[in-house]
Amino acid sequence: MPDERVTCTIEEGIARVLLNNPPMNALDMDTRLALERVFQDLDRKRDQVRVVVLAGAGDKAFAAGADIKAFLELEPETAKRRLMRTHAIFNRVEGFVRPVIAAIQGYCLGGGLELALCADIRYADPGAVFGFPEVNLSIFPGNGGTVRALHFLGLGRFKELVYTGRRLEAEEARRYGLVEQVSAPGRVMEEALELAGRIARRGPLGVAAAKQVINRQRNLPLAEGLELESDHWARLTATWDMKEGARAFLEKRKPRYQGR
Repeated sequence: MPDERVTCTIEEGIARVLLNNPPMNALDMDTRLALERVFQDLDRKRDQVRVVVLAGAGDKAFAAGADIKAFLELEPETAKRRLMRTHAIFNRVEGFVRPVIAAIQGYCLGGGLELALCADIRYADPGAVFGFPEVNLSIFPGNGGTVRALHFLGLGRFKELVYTGRRLEAEEARRYGLVEQVSAPGRVMEEALELAGRIARRGPLGVAAAKQVINRQRNLPLAEGLELESDHWARLTATWDMKEGARAFLEKRKPRYQGR
C-alpha cells in the first residue's frame, strides 16, 4: 500500500496489516484514515483475501491510544465529529467480510485496545500490556470501548478497569476474556499467522457467513437470531463450495474451495 502509516501485504490469502506510526503507533486521525483506506482496498480485493492479521510495527506497541496533543484543540462539536468518524472506521474493521486476527505485542492501551476489540480474535505476546487509561486525562473510552468491551468483560470488571485506568498484563487479560491466547515469547505474529493459515484453508463462504451471523447475533432476541442463522445456513446450500466440502469429506480428500 502507498500510505506508510498503515501498510498491507497479501500472501497466500492472508493480508498482513501493519500500524506504522512509531514509536507507539499512536492512532492519530491520519493513521485512522490510513487504516480506513487499507480496509477499503481490502474490500475491493476480498476475493484475494481469506484472513487479515492486524499488528503494530516494532515491538514497543500494538497501538497506544491517540495523539494527546490534539486533545488541547478539541471542543464538543469537533470532538463529536471526530468520534463519529472513528466509529465508522472501527466499524469497517469489525465488519470486514473476512476474519481479522489482532497480533498484539507491547502496549495496547486506550484507542489501541478499542481497535483490538474490533478484531474477531486476539493473540498476545506475554509482555503485552492492556488497559483503558483515559480517566488519567479525565475522559473515558470513547472509540467504541464502552460498547465492545462488554462483550468480553463482566460489567463490574469493566467498570473497575475504566474507573481506575489499571493496566493488565497479558495473562490477566486472557483470564478476563480480552484475549484468546497468550503466545510463546516473541512468537505472537507466527502463532497468529498459523491460526490465519488454518482459517484460510476452510470454506471461505462458510467462514464469512459465520462471522456475519455471529456479529449480528449479539443484539438480537433469540427468535430473530435463530431465523438469521437458518437463513444464512440455508443459502450456503446453493453454493459450489458447500457441495465441494461434502464431496471431499465423503471422498476422504482435501476440499478445493473456489469461493462460489
